[in-house]
Amino acid sequence: MRSVHLLGAGAHPWGKFPGKSQVELARFAIAEALGDAGREWREVEAMVAASSRFEGGMGWGLHANEIVQNSSEHGMTCINVGGACAAGAIAFTTAHALVASGQCDLAIAVGAERMPKGFIARPPGGADDAGDHDFVRWRALGATNPVYWAMEARRRQHDHGTSARTFAQASVLMHDNAIGNRRARYRKACTVEEVLASPEVADPLHLLEICAVSDGAAAVVLGSERYARESGGRALRVAGCAAATGTFGDPAMRIPMVSGNPREGGTHTSEVVNAVNRAMAMAGIGHADVDLLEIADNSVWQILAWPELFGFAEPGQADWMLEHGRLGIDGDLPVNPSGGFLSFGEATTAQALLQVCEVAWQLRGEAEGHQVPDAKVGMTAVLGLGANGGSVILQR
Repeated sequence: MRSVHLLGAGAHPWGKFPGKSQVELARFAIAEALGDAGREWREVEAMVAASSRFEGGMGWGLHANEIVQNSSEHGMTCINVGGACAAGAIAFTTAHALVASGQCDLAIAVGAERMPKGFIARPPGGADDAGDHDFVRWRALGATNPVYWAMEARRRQHDHGTSARTFAQASVLMHDNAIGNRRARYRKACTVEEVLASPEVADPLHLLEICAVSDGAAAVVLGSERYARESGGRALRVAGCAAATGTFGDPAMRIPMVSGNPREGGTHTSEVVNAVNRAMAMAGIGHADVDLLEIADNSVWQILAWPELFGFAEPGQADWMLEHGRLGIDGDLPVNPSGGFLSFGEATTAQALLQVCEVAWQLRGEAEGHQVPDAKVGMTAVLGLGANGGSVILQR
């Protein structure tokens, strides 16, 4: 396989933009990514779009074909992938494969989303179908997505003694990180007391401990060695990337299921752990080589649990690391220096590509206001509905 390089990154700010369509959001991110790469639209040979399930101009969600028709057609390859919240990572790995295999020399991966209001739950208007897991969870549990994160948080309290204040400190860290990030939606600092005083959504999680939903878009330009040589030293090497599914026996309660098949020794959140392990093996690196993590913090639970699941800390150790500043921007293992989902709100299919953009800006020293000192290797990790996981590792 040929080496693949990230040439450009672009993102629309996160928020709510009722006057903009998904295609408009996508075009903004693509234009910024192409400008960042110093390349032109006519040079793009392939586009992979992370397809949405929430809104679609042609009845199928965001598609690369629609973006191209709305911009300028010149015969490029268009591929559309799903994977819910992991779709952006799947789009990245697909675009990477196109360049690595030699099918093209310049490709774009893009995701854009306009989210419905409120907690992510059963899509409005869904049929009362016993074969629809979303319907079953509503009929059996009445459970929105935060309920699932709350169950994991409760389990952590039982297993490791994580306190309510420690969970709140994780939220404080994310909001502190976002203060200097101009693309973040929520850039206001908060205190532990304010977090704990916010409305309880699902015991033990409060409103300021779960992610909102947002509109947003992100895109990256990937290219071959030839384009990297022309980048003036700004290109980053894609050291590793992987998409994976779960492993039977995983004890995690997956959204929107109402039961599971855990077995002794099963890997928790195995779809993401599998992707992380494969990406690290592809990159040929160890845990000590990673300078920062951008992970999917749908709630404060992930901020503590995921570094442990990926092998960066022993089970229960992340509480101590958080309390002693080890997970902060100046710490040993900065987690979500961008501010994460808690500070952006989740724009499902775009979120994993935003993670990649944030890592790229960090490695190039362009993360003004939230820069990790001398970062050389950054890794992303994301979880998607349907036991999809993805991870990308960039290196300068």
